[in-house]
Amino acid sequence: MRYLNPILILLPTLLFLLIGLRWLIEPAAVAPEFGFDLGQGLGRSSQVADIASFFLTGSLCGIAALITQNRTWLVPTMMLCMFAALGRTLAWLVHDANFATAQIAIELIITSMLLIAYRRMK
Repeated sequence: MRYLNPILILLPTLLFLLIGLRWLIEPAAVAPEFGFDLGQGLGRSSQVADIASFFLTGSLCGIAALITQNRTWLVPTMMLCMFAALGRTLAWLVHDANFATAQIAIELIITSMLLIAYRRMK
């Protein structure tokens, strides 16, 4: 059972790291996986920078939590995921977007994993 917390933190941390690096290295390949075309000019700059920063921040916070064993580092990643799920839901309710069931589920699962780890850490 003592390995549960590192696994709960490491899985989303590695996922976020891989996604964030892919946004920096091959944004044209990863954009369709997120359901959109890569923008042009300043729009492309914003897409690459903002989305990479979302995932890399989440990843680095997970790494910091693992290294320091300080559960406070898990809070930013949980907040990023919860606000993403909320934003997707509001986009569906208010802005005529498709309901992103799979993406919201992943964000809620990651939040739940990190919340379990948070509660188990001292």
